Amino acid sequence: MTQANVTSLAEAPAVSMAYTYQVFGQVVGASMQNAVSNQQSASTIDLAVTTQGTSVLYSLSSATASKATSEILAGNPVAESLTAMQAAANAF
Repeated sequence: MTQANVTSLAEAPAVSMAYTYQVFGQVVGASMQNAVSNQQSASTIDLAVTTQGTSVLYSLSSATASKATSEILAGNPVAESLTAMQAAANAF
């Protein structure tokens, strides 16, 4: 009985560290999966926002679009790029 207790006491630190490393590995793996999932969701949302914004720009008349863009979105580099793309598309 004494030898059994000595063995279990001697192995306890190693076993507890093994459990700790196993849990740590599972936590890191789950956090990586969550990060990838969040990136995919953000990409989907970004695509939907870009599509909706482009649709709104194309549905406006050119006079309304230029007035709204110059008054509301002046100084915004993304808005200016979208306005330039719309002007190029309207030229055709």
